[in-house]
Amino acid sequence: MECLRRYLYVATVLVTLLLSTANSYTITVDAHEEQCFFENVEADTKMGLTFEIAEGGFLDIDVTITGPDGAEIYKGERESSGMYTFSAPTSGRYTYCFSNKMSTMTPKVVMFNLEVGDAPHKQTGEKEEAVDHNKLEDMIKELATTLKTVKHEQEYMQRVYYCTNNL
Repeated sequence: MECLRRYLYVATVLVTLLLSTANSYTITVDAHEEQCFFENVEADTKMGLTFEIAEGGFLDIDVTITGPDGAEIYKGERESSGMYTFSAPTSGRYTYCFSNKMSTMTPKVVMFNLEVGDAPHKQTGEKEEAVDHNKLEDMIKELATTLKTVKHEQEYMQRVYYCTNNL
């Protein structure tokens, strides 16, 4: 009976994690324009950005990720595609920006995914069994996050394939 209960718990956690926050977008960034997106997260939350330029000019764009304190976490210039993941060092609003300011007249079509993991749980005075349970839960969450990333990468590649074969 205990094994069945654990199995149901693990299955529930995996399904919940697979349905957690992941946003897919396709946007057009006009020449001389910058578009930004925001996510409010807790410290130590895993975050990720995957993107690809589908149309426009030399298929390049500038990308910036900025933390709540205004510090640049990532900056890429004239990139055609990329994948960047990190753990949020502090709580607050993180900004993802795509800039086409270097282009004189060509808009760019950008396909991208924003992945935001669950905020980490704080442990306070729990028993050893509960700590072991949390370790198992953390491992399951990490596995689910990896599966989510693979799933989103496959969806992304399907969209890229569809776009390139239907032009």
